[in-house]
Amino acid sequence: MVAGMSATPEPPLFRRHAFLFWTLGALACVLAWDAGGQDLAWAQPFGSAQGFPLRDQWFFVQVMHEGARRLGWLLVLLLTLSVWWPLGFLRRLDAGERVQMAVSALLALAVVSITKNLSATSCPWDLAQFGGVARHVSHWALGVLDGGSGRCFPAGHASAGFAFLGGYFALRRKAPRAARWWLAGSLLAGLVLGGAQQVRGAHFMSHTLWTGWLCWTTGWLCDVAARTLRPRFALRTAPSAEAPHASA
Repeated sequence: MVAGMSATPEPPLFRRHAFLFWTLGALACVLAWDAGGQDLAWAQPFGSAQGFPLRDQWFFVQVMHEGARRLGWLLVLLLTLSVWWPLGFLRRLDAGERVQMAVSALLALAVVSITKNLSATSCPWDLAQFGGVARHVSHWALGVLDGGSGRCFPAGHASAGFAFLGGYFALRRKAPRAARWWLAGSLLAGLVLGGAQQVRGAHFMSHTLWTGWLCWTTGWLCDVAARTLRPRFALRTAPSAEAPHASA
């Protein structure tokens, strides 16, 4: 080593892999919820053998379900348009980071939708305990039919809020304050929308928690991919450092 030069100390392990630890920690919490078997206990205050009284209540259907779903898609459209016409704090981001925000939201929605369509798990309102015909089967019992319509795990509606968690990763370097607000807003929206669906009998709490984890993980992996590919793309597209010499 050249005298007078010191090696840059590496950041602690937790700092270098903080998001991996957070992701695994969140996974452990969701698995703990599943192991505790609290889904039915949390659903019973809202439903009975006669069903869920608030299933068709106007506010939960028209505002918390239909209205929130449309608002979520509107935000996806605005994020997509912001790639070319950014507004507000999105102007601090470069085009690649704005693409990351839009793509991470779309991928999170796709992951939840595909998982949901492959699931054999039915909704709470389909269960015999709540006036339906299905029996309660863990969503871990892959391929085991419960006698209901299935396709109810994870919570698709909660993804209208959780899908935007990936925006935190795109914002955190250049707009850290906005990133924290974006993260808090996405988490709150997902939990509120998931809670509204639980009141209606459309989902168990585990469905909402798994949606949140899937959306967070999708956003994080998009960020990992973006940070890996962006320097390589920049190197390939950068102009040559030296112009070719004219021939004598």
